Amino acid sequence: MDVLINVFVALHIIGIASLLGGFLTQMKAMGAGTACFIPAMLHGALTMLVTGVALVGLNQADDQAVNNVKIGIKLALLVVILALVYVKRDDETVDKGAFAAVGGLTAANIFIATVWT
Repeated sequence: MDVLINVFVALHIIGIASLLGGFLTQMKAMGAGTACFIPAMLHGALTMLVTGVALVGLNQADDQAVNNVKIGIKLALLVVILALVYVKRDDETVDKGAFAAVGGLTAANIFIATVWT
């Protein structure tokens, strides 16, 4: 079970790398007002959602303690990220505020995952 959990953790990290990497590649464009949500950001967020749900299920099946408040907050942030990216994915440019919100919520999600023990 530990190997399976570690595989899903790795996939979860790949998802967040895709989301954050997509955001970082568009930072210069955000300054110019031409930023857009690239497909890597949507795919990364969806990967995070699927692997995160799988990780919670696998940890509970392995009788490991799961902090439901932490998971709930992370899920809420991810749902907001997904909503913003999904709704605005076809727009040629995205408002600076919405784009910055996705970056900020992604960073918050990372900090919640790593700092909150």
